[in-house]
Amino acid sequence: MNHFYSILLTLISTFAFSQIPSNYYDSANGLTGYSLKTELKNIISNGHTDQGYDALYTAYVTTHSDNYYENDGSVLDFYSENPTGTDTYYYTHGNNQCGNYSGESDCYNREHIVPQSSFNENYPMRSDVHHVIPTDGYVNNRRSSYPFGTVGSTTWTSDNGSKVGSSNVTGYSGVVFEPIDEFKGDIARALLYFATRYENTVDGYTSFDMFNGTNDQAFETWAIDMLLDWHYNVDPVDQSEIDRNNAAFAYQGNANPFVDHPEYANMIWNPTPDTQAPTAPSNLVTSNPTSSSIDLSWTASTDDVGVVSYDVYLAGSFFMNTGSPSTSYTATGLSSETEHCFTVYAKDAADNTSTVSNQACETTTAGGSGGSDCAAEDFEDIPANSTQYTDRTWSGFGGQWNATEARTDQTINGRAILIDCRSSTNGTITSPSISGGIGDLTITTQKIYTGTDGTLNVLVNGSLVGTIPYDATVQTTTISGINLSRDIVVTIEDNDSGSARIGIDDLSWTCYTSLSVNDDNLSSIKIYPNPVSQNYFNIKTNQSLKVEIFNILGKSILKTQVNSNNSKIDIGELVKGIYLVKVISDQGSVTKKLIKQ
Repeated sequence: MNHFYSILLTLISTFAFSQIPSNYYDSANGLTGYSLKTELKNIISNGHTDQGYDALYTAYVTTHSDNYYENDGSVLDFYSENPTGTDTYYYTHGNNQCGNYSGESDCYNREHIVPQSSFNENYPMRSDVHHVIPTDGYVNNRRSSYPFGTVGSTTWTSDNGSKVGSSNVTGYSGVVFEPIDEFKGDIARALLYFATRYENTVDGYTSFDMFNGTNDQAFETWAIDMLLDWHYNVDPVDQSEIDRNNAAFAYQGNANPFVDHPEYANMIWNPTPDTQAPTAPSNLVTSNPTSSSIDLSWTASTDDVGVVSYDVYLAGSFFMNTGSPSTSYTATGLSSETEHCFTVYAKDAADNTSTVSNQACETTTAGGSGGSDCAAEDFEDIPANSTQYTDRTWSGFGGQWNATEARTDQTINGRAILIDCRSSTNGTITSPSISGGIGDLTITTQKIYTGTDGTLNVLVNGSLVGTIPYDATVQTTTISGINLSRDIVVTIEDNDSGSARIGIDDLSWTCYTSLSVNDDNLSSIKIYPNPVSQNYFNIKTNQSLKVEIFNILGKSILKTQVNSNNSKIDIGELVKGIYLVKVISDQGSVTKKLIKQ
C-alpha cells in the first residue's frame, strides 16, 4: 500500500465530493462546427482557476493515481504504465520528483503534452492539469517537443513500448513520439481540449508541428485525422479517464468536454452528420449455460466512424447495452431451466443502430443445491508456522488455495492465515474453483498487529460483491444474497482503506439456492454491491421490474428493465456520488439509496 503525505488528505476529501454539473454543457446544445468549439471554449474557460505550477504534484494524487491496473495508488504514468503486465518501475506520489536523471525509473516530473516552448511557458497553459501530466523524467526528455504520431522506423523505445522515430503518418515526415495504444485516446483528448480551451491564442503556437496557425481547425489536417482516429477507434474514453476528468474539475474548476461528450470531436472537426449505421453483428453464438447465465459472442460490426457498443435483446426486448465495442457478453439473472433467445444490434457514436443479428438460443440449467455449505476453509492445512511473508499455496477445501504476502505464525480459531497490507504489495487470498455456486459468504477477521482499521474486498470471479471489516477484535461477518450459480473463485484482498497485518479464519459460503416466486416481493428486493466501485450493480429479484435512477436533485438520469434474478444494471455512465434507485413492480414500487464510489 502506498502512503501519501497527510497534508494532502483535506484536499483529497474535498475533491471526492465535487461533480461536473449536469447542465454544464447546456449552452452548447444545437451547435456544430467551430461555433460549437467556441461555445465549449466559453464553458470551460468560465470557472477555470489556475492553481499554479507547483500544485500539480498535489493534483496528481487524485487525477493520476493507478487505481485501474496494479491498483496500488502509484503515479499513473502514460509513458511507463504496462497495462497488460507488471510495471518495470513505478513512482509513489510525493517521492522521486525530478531532479537529475540518467535513465528510466530515476524520477518523475511534469510533461506538457503541448510543449511549453510553443506558448512561451505562459499561464494558465503551463499549469493546466488537463494537458500537463506526470511522466518519467527520462522518457519525457526523449519525447522532447516532438509531435505525436505513429512511428515507421524506430530510433528509441521506452520500457512500456512508447517510441521515438520517423513518422509514417500520411502528411508528415518528421520525427514523432508514439505512446502505447492504451493512452493514445487520452493524449488525443488532451490535445483537443487544449485547442478548444486556448482557441483565442492557439494560432500563435506554430512551433508545435501539429498546429496549423489557425484558431478554428487549429491542427494540421494529418494531425486532426490521426487524433480523431485515436479518439474514436484506437482508445475510446474509459472509466479511468472519466474519473480523472471529474478530479480535474474538482481541482481547477473546468472539464475536458471530449471526455464527457466524445461526439463533440466529430461535430467540430468532422461536422457532416454521421447517418451511416453499422453493419449487423453476425455469427451470434450462445454457450456455457448455467442455471442463471449464458455466454454470448459474435463477429464485430463495421462502421464508417466506429462501433461504440452493442445492444443485447432477450426475447425481442431490450436487455442490456455492453457499454463498449467488446464482442462478447455474459447474460446473467436468467430463469433456470428456460430457453432464452438473444439478438444483438451495433451502435456508433452518433447513435446509429444496425439491423439485427441472427438469433441464438440456449437453455439454462437447473437451479442450485439448497443452501448447504459449498466451501468451509478453516486454514488448518496451511504450511507449518512461519513468520516470513511470502506467497503460500496449500491443499484446502475444494483444491489448491493461494495467499500472497502471507504468514502463518498466529492464530484466531486455531490456525489462521495472515496477510500483510502495510506495503506496496498487499496480501490476497484466492480459493480454487469450487462448484455449487454461492449464496451467503461468512468470514472471521482480526487486526493482528499495528496499523489502522479497515475493510477487505470480497470478489467472486473477479467482481466485487461486498466488503468485510477488520479491527483489533475478533469478528465474524456475513455477506448475504450474492447468489451466483456457476463455479466460483473467491478472492479476499485489502481495499487500501487500512494498513495492518490481518488474520483471516473460517471462510465459508453456502451453495447457490434459486428463489421461489412466492418469496419475492418488494421488501425482499436487494441491490448489491452497495456501495459500488464497479460499473454495474445487481438487483436480486425473480420478477420483471422497471428500474429508474435519479440523482440527488431528483432528476431522472437512467431508465431500464430487468427480467429475473440477479440482473445487472450498467451504470458506467454515472459519475461518483449518491443516487436513488426506484424499483417498480406489479405490486408497487420501492426506492433505495445507491452510492457509487
